[in-house]
Amino acid sequence: MPMDSFILALDQGTTSSRAILFDKNGKTVAKAQKEFNQIFPQSGWVEHNPDEIWSSQISVATEVLNKAHVKARQISAIGITNQRETTVVWDKRTGRAIYNAIVWQDRRTTERCNSLKEQWSDRIQRSTGLVIDSYFSASKIEWILNHVEGARALAEEGYLAFGTIDSWLIWKLSNGKAHVTDPTNASRTMLYDITKECWDEDLLHLFGVPSAMLPDVKESCDTFGVCDAEYLGHEIPITGVAGDQQAALFGQMCTKTGMVKNTYGTGCFMLMNIGNEFVPSSNKLLTTIAWKINGKINYALEGSVFIAGAVVQWLRDGLEFVRNSADIEALALSVEHTDGVYVVPAFTGLGAPYWSQEARGTIVGLSRGTHKGHIARASLESMAYQTYDVLKAMEADSGVEIRELRVDGGATANNLLMQFQSDILGADVVCPHQLETTALGAAYLAGLHVGYWDSIQEIEAIWGKDRIFNPKKTSQERKVLIEGWQRAVYSTQAWASYTNNS
Repeated sequence: MPMDSFILALDQGTTSSRAILFDKNGKTVAKAQKEFNQIFPQSGWVEHNPDEIWSSQISVATEVLNKAHVKARQISAIGITNQRETTVVWDKRTGRAIYNAIVWQDRRTTERCNSLKEQWSDRIQRSTGLVIDSYFSASKIEWILNHVEGARALAEEGYLAFGTIDSWLIWKLSNGKAHVTDPTNASRTMLYDITKECWDEDLLHLFGVPSAMLPDVKESCDTFGVCDAEYLGHEIPITGVAGDQQAALFGQMCTKTGMVKNTYGTGCFMLMNIGNEFVPSSNKLLTTIAWKINGKINYALEGSVFIAGAVVQWLRDGLEFVRNSADIEALALSVEHTDGVYVVPAFTGLGAPYWSQEARGTIVGLSRGTHKGHIARASLESMAYQTYDVLKAMEADSGVEIRELRVDGGATANNLLMQFQSDILGADVVCPHQLETTALGAAYLAGLHVGYWDSIQEIEAIWGKDRIFNPKKTSQERKVLIEGWQRAVYSTQAWASYTNNS
């Protein structure tokens, strides 16, 4: 590969679209980011405008090339990573979405999912590795087909396409020539059999999804299509795709069985590489596809926390505690501890290992002496506690005691949070040199396919540690804090049960 060539990663997230240019050493050459609108039609509903996702993504791709003074012909390949489960349905004839994208956080299909649990839970877990939840794409597709006038008839006639955000972007980049996805995104639809590696006909029938709507599933490291010269000035192959959390697992080089990473974004997502064999969870975690490369599947256990960094946005925008998210650490440090306050940020329900869709946020332990600093600190600590819950479930499923957690995402810049995370886990928390691990994972996958990097071993040599946080609390201190958190979660669930039965 020429020395002046690069890999372009498109990182389409829940609140913003980003583009990052990487060099041969896995270093960031330039990056660009653009936020887009969050749409909340009703309580519990979350939508995005698919056209705005597309325009913001192509805008930052153009911007990052201009920033770096790089020509499109210098880009060896494009890698795409994306918010998962978010569902787009569009007309193949026009390339226009027939409804807004229904976001992974959306809860409108909760009742439908609950109605399926008694009969279908075991069957769906055996096939997809998932629990039945409105988090995933299947019930979102069904809702669109049932609620958009004429949609079901168009779908049955073969005119409509479904895709997670990766599929939508590839369709647009290729000018409608490629309708594809990869196994990591397919495994998040609740329609894909991750043991047989095919769409599950029974589940398609259950949710009323015609197979003609579905994208072809390629390996994570493969040729997905070509970005048309119309957009960046030169044709560029798209050769790496992975959902954001699997991309981060690969970007963290958790390539050996038992290695674990946690990403602190809008939500919090912990994944453990469990190797080449499917292992269903007994502790309410998900089993998902980590990646497929050179014909070999790697599976992962995953625990999803719905609200992590979003709690800081709530403190900033909802309660107006701070002007900028970065100021939250200073506010939290204005007190030595939370003074018994716990925040359970179940704004859109509780994810793993509780899967309580009806739960809503609570604050417990308030007194007359409570002020903004205590609530800010408790909000930060809620990310660490939720991570603890997932890690313990993961240890129970895998039989592996986790002594090191590799972390990435925006909140890793918060040293207070990272130290508390280590204290609560009783394990080392490791921040890598390159914090852009989600985009980097997509770049690695794309680069491997075109020979930009020769092997995974070459990439492993690039990865390096930056900061390491070691646990400082005693086991008794840890026990007291965790018991307080568990009581707070119990109160949250009890309140959800009371309000639902009232």
